[in-house]
Amino acid sequence: MDPKLTEVSQLFERFKAACTRDDLNTSTNQLSQLKVLLTGFRSLPPLFENTPDADKELTIARDVYEHAVLLSVKIGDQEAFERNFFQLKPYYTDAGSCLPQSPQEYMILGLNLLRLLVQNRIAEFHTELELLSPTALEDPCIKHAVELEQSFMEGAYNRVLSAKHNVPYKSYDYFMDLLAKTVRDEIAGCSEKAYDYLSISDACQVLLFPSENELLEFIKEEHPEWEIKNGSVVFQKAKESAPCKEIPSLQLINQTLSYARELERIV
Repeated sequence: MDPKLTEVSQLFERFKAACTRDDLNTSTNQLSQLKVLLTGFRSLPPLFENTPDADKELTIARDVYEHAVLLSVKIGDQEAFERNFFQLKPYYTDAGSCLPQSPQEYMILGLNLLRLLVQNRIAEFHTELELLSPTALEDPCIKHAVELEQSFMEGAYNRVLSAKHNVPYKSYDYFMDLLAKTVRDEIAGCSEKAYDYLSISDACQVLLFPSENELLEFIKEEHPEWEIKNGSVVFQKAKESAPCKEIPSLQLINQTLSYARELERIV
């Protein structure tokens, strides 16, 4: 075996061991070293040279970038996730005919769809779906993301939150927690505009919290401007602190009359 390939293989084993024991600093440092070493392989994208160890080099590079994506989820770094995913993607597409399919491919593709959903990049979400094969679309990881997007678009927030208990892999929890926060922030913003107050039990139901303690913790951390009075959540202070924008009525009237005069001249 080529000495460079041996070096990468040995470092990759140490990197995987560090990831397993959640040693994030060591994992991050070793990943940087691995990426530098991989640049010495001319068989990798975009060159794809037919070197003697091309298959082994492509396989280990794909494994490195798959672990890099999963490490970025552990760290909670969405920018690193996107960067690592785009480095990995050519191994699923351009090198797909050279390598056997990775057992983690659909899981990682599903993670990327979740990321796009969390970031509200719906157009890119559907673009990625269009690129998937019919077989991929039937995989539970992809179907999970598709069903979430449908529920989110329909405003079926209860289905979005309950989906957290049915994730296909533990690694999905990070994005599901972010999605749940997005959903509750959306509901909270609508609630404080629609109601002056809600009883605590009604607020639990509206915000989809199973217990009062979780509701109170949410209010304490996310909405300290809400008040708890006589068993109710009072939104009045939030409404008073919200900036009130005046409608420039005279300006609108003048513009409308101006448009009317112009139309009369044209006719």
